[in-house]
Amino acid sequence: MSDWIKFMGTAGARFVVSRQLRFSAGIWCSLQRLNILIDPGPGTLTRCFTGRPKLDPEKLDVLILTHRHLDHSTDINVLIEAMTQGTFNHRGVLLAPADAVDGEEPVVFRHARRSVERLELLREGARYRLGGIDLTVPVRHRHPVETYGLTFHLPYGRVSLISDTAFFPGLADHYAQSDILILNVMLFEPLPVKEIQHLDLDSARILIQSIKPRLAIMTHFGISMLQHKPELLARQLTEKTGIQVIAATDGMKIDLKEVLLSTT
Repeated sequence: MSDWIKFMGTAGARFVVSRQLRFSAGIWCSLQRLNILIDPGPGTLTRCFTGRPKLDPEKLDVLILTHRHLDHSTDINVLIEAMTQGTFNHRGVLLAPADAVDGEEPVVFRHARRSVERLELLREGARYRLGGIDLTVPVRHRHPVETYGLTFHLPYGRVSLISDTAFFPGLADHYAQSDILILNVMLFEPLPVKEIQHLDLDSARILIQSIKPRLAIMTHFGISMLQHKPELLARQLTEKTGIQVIAATDGMKIDLKEVLLSTT
């Protein structure tokens, strides 16, 4: 049985998304026989069928929103409909923050919420059992809307995603002991606008050096990161940190066991 993660899109923020400089689809994870899709942004459904090999959204078991922003959630309702065979098959799990499913402008429609077998709200410090694996939510991130990162506890290691967030003291502590660390790195340098709460390249360096994963993967790139060539920046971070860092590309697939066994 092979466990893998596929980056269906690596776009971050509105300008890269709106211009489709990179695809803005989510991250598909095949973990311990479960099909999990994280943050289905614009074009995710299309990418399921145009990527090679194709991925069948009817075979999804779990959908996760780290937060409600459009570049992470636009395709959530159509993916729920696909997972539930047009809402006629009451199945699947949806995990999302409270403000994504409730409040003034929920991004998950009522009919879609009713069609899943299990709907749970993401909460700081919570643990969720998904088939044979545990998922934990280490900490609420610092972002304009309710946002969380994720850690998957697999039999052979831990895979974490630090979703959109401003850097803050103690952030690294919540992702300690991660073997594979995925980071949303939108900015090359910090912006003088406090509302832009995203990681920049140096914040990513600090996190990688503090957490010391076996492999760090940067994704969710904004314009400034693309201008400075993420692949080159990843090589520079590898040299600075002594830890293997790679920049995700659209369609990139990572075999988790292969990576972890090769880095022991």
